[in-house]
Amino acid sequence: MKPALSGKLLQTLAPWRNAPAWHIAFSGGLDSTVLLHLLASLANTETLPPLSAVHVHHGLQATADLWPEHCQSVCDTLGVPLRIMRVQVRPGASLERAARDARYQAFAEVIGAGHVLLTGQHRDDQAETLLFRLLRGAGVRGLAAMAVQRPLADGYLVRPLLDVSREALEAYAHAHQLKWIEDPSNADPRFSRNYLRHRVFPVLTERWPQAVSSLARTAEHLSEAQGLLDELARMDLHAADQPSPSPFPWLPLPSLALAPLCELSGARQRNALRHWLNPLTRLPDSDHWAGWDALRDAKGDAQPLWRLADGELHRCGERIWWLPVTWSDFSGDAVSWTCPEKTLALPGNGELEIVGKVPEGPFEVRYRRGGEIVEVPGRGRRDLKRLLNECGLPGFVRGRLPLLYQGEQLLAAPTLAGLWRGPASDWQLHWVPQSCDRGLS
Repeated sequence: MKPALSGKLLQTLAPWRNAPAWHIAFSGGLDSTVLLHLLASLANTETLPPLSAVHVHHGLQATADLWPEHCQSVCDTLGVPLRIMRVQVRPGASLERAARDARYQAFAEVIGAGHVLLTGQHRDDQAETLLFRLLRGAGVRGLAAMAVQRPLADGYLVRPLLDVSREALEAYAHAHQLKWIEDPSNADPRFSRNYLRHRVFPVLTERWPQAVSSLARTAEHLSEAQGLLDELARMDLHAADQPSPSPFPWLPLPSLALAPLCELSGARQRNALRHWLNPLTRLPDSDHWAGWDALRDAKGDAQPLWRLADGELHRCGERIWWLPVTWSDFSGDAVSWTCPEKTLALPGNGELEIVGKVPEGPFEVRYRRGGEIVEVPGRGRRDLKRLLNECGLPGFVRGRLPLLYQGEQLLAAPTLAGLWRGPASDWQLHWVPQSCDRGLS
C-alpha cells in the first residue's frame, strides 16, 4: 500500500519539488495525518523541500482545545516542525464558510513566495463538493469542484490526494497504526456536507457502487471544460483588456472597453466577465446578471453602476471600470499642508506633491464642491467642470481630485494626463492616486 500511495503522491507533487518550502495543513484528522506521515516518510529517502506543519485552532468546541497538543505530539514523533495558529471565526449565516475563511486567511500568512501549502482533501471530498454545488445550482466553474492546485497568497495551494479514496487513506492509517482526531462536528447532519456524507452517499453507493469515483471523474471533465471556457474568455477579452486604449493609464483600476464586449453573444459576454471578475470579487448568481444587462444597455451619459459583493462595476462613456470596496474608504475631508516640500499623504486618496519651485505656504487641500475656476495658460480662467467634461474624466474620480487652496484662492488642480496644461509658473501639482504607479502631472 505504501509504495503505491507514495509513488502517486510523488508524481502529483513533481511540479513543486523545487519549491522553497512545503507546508502541510494539519488538522489532526485522518486525511492530514496520512498526508503528513507519507511526506515525513518520503523525506527520509527523497530530496524534498523543507517540511513543516500548520495547525489552525478555531476554538469552536471544547474538545478542540486538546487538538493542538495531539498535533504537536504527532509532529514531534515525525520530526516535523509545527506552527499552531489561533483564529477568531466571525459569526455568520454559514459557520462552515466562516471557519474556512478564517482558516485560509491564517494559511495565507504562512505562505512565502513560491511556498506550497498541501491539504488532505481526497476523492470522496471531491464527489461531495460536486454534489453539494450541483444542488446549489452552480455553473461550470463551481461544478469543476476543487482544483488540484491554485494560487494562495504568494505561493500555491496543492491538493495531492484528490485522486485517492477515503478507503485507501483509512487502509494506510491502519497499516501504519496511525492515530488521528475524530471531530465530533463531522457527524452532525445539520452541516450540509455531513448530511451528504452520512445520509445521501450511502444510499447512492448502495444503488451505484461507483458513484463516488464517477462524480469525481465528472468534476475532472468539468474542470477541463472550464479550462476551455477560460481560453475563450482570454480570447474575447484580448481586444477589451489592453492597457493602451485606456485614456487614463494612471488610474489604478481595472477597466475594459465596452464595444468589443458588445460584439459578443450574451453567453460569451458573461463568460468573459466571469473570467475578468473572478480575481476581483465573488461572482454573482444567475439572477443577479440582470445588473450587467442594465449597465451595458444604459445610455452613454447615464454613468450606471452594478453593485457586486466586493465592489462596483461602473460604466463611464464607452468603458467599464472596477471599483473595489476599498475605493469607498475616502471621506473627502480637507487636509492642511504646511510643508509643501514634502509629499502629502491624502487619507484614502494617494499622495500629492509640488514639482518644481515650491511656492510659499501654508496650503489646504480640498475637494470639489462645484463652481471652481482654474487658470489655464493660453485659455484664461476656465470652469473646472467644463475641463473635466472635455477630457471625459470618469465621474467616480472627479470627487477625489485634490485641489490646492491658499485661503479661499484656488491655486492649482492636477492637470489630467496632459489634456490641459498646468499653471504658467515654474511649479506643478502632481497627484498619484492610491496604489497607482503613475500619477497626474
